[in-house]
Amino acid sequence: MDTSFKVTVNEYLPLRDIVFSTLRKAILKGELAPGERLMEKQLAEKMGVSRTPIREAIRKLELEGLVIMIPRKGAEVAKITEQDIKNVLEVRAALESLAVKLACQKMTDEDMKSLLSINDAFTEAASIMDVETVIKKDVEFHDVIYHSTNNEKLVQMINNLREQIYRFRVEYIRQMSDFKALVEEHEEIVKSIMEKNGIEAQEIAARHIENQEKAVISRIL
Repeated sequence: MDTSFKVTVNEYLPLRDIVFSTLRKAILKGELAPGERLMEKQLAEKMGVSRTPIREAIRKLELEGLVIMIPRKGAEVAKITEQDIKNVLEVRAALESLAVKLACQKMTDEDMKSLLSINDAFTEAASIMDVETVIKKDVEFHDVIYHSTNNEKLVQMINNLREQIYRFRVEYIRQMSDFKALVEEHEEIVKSIMEKNGIEAQEIAARHIENQEKAVISRIL
């Protein structure tokens, strides 16, 4: 287990919330792998806290579906199933299509400038296989589109789904031999938004998520 799990006390947050956030982030980023056991004593020692906030955090993670309790074994990180992936990405495909449709209608010149700049950085990172920057710029790329819709509820729903898929999405991107398909799909999305072609943008966005679903399932299951 990584020593980065050591928590930093924040005078504005209860310790149990800090521990919960730290463990949750570790699961979403894959630092705690699906199926890995969560031993209270070991986690407490690594994080420099008592077992009580660890126990409380594990209960909250169980409620979120990120942790499951196994009889006579204890807590472990929930495994990822094909149905989980399909359920989440089906919903995200619908929301993503709506987001690009609205972006075609509402995106400002300033938003478009940001989108182009971020996409250039994404393409550059992809060309040199800089995985961490690819992940970061991909998130920023979609964020510009979401926020350009001026629909806070849509942004909130998409962000909730993104958190749910983050743990396996990062892993599949890291396993890709190249990012050619992702680069091409980003270019198509940018082009359709610039041309304010909502129908085409929706088709491309849906295909983008469908391809992601296939790639995730083939690479990590």
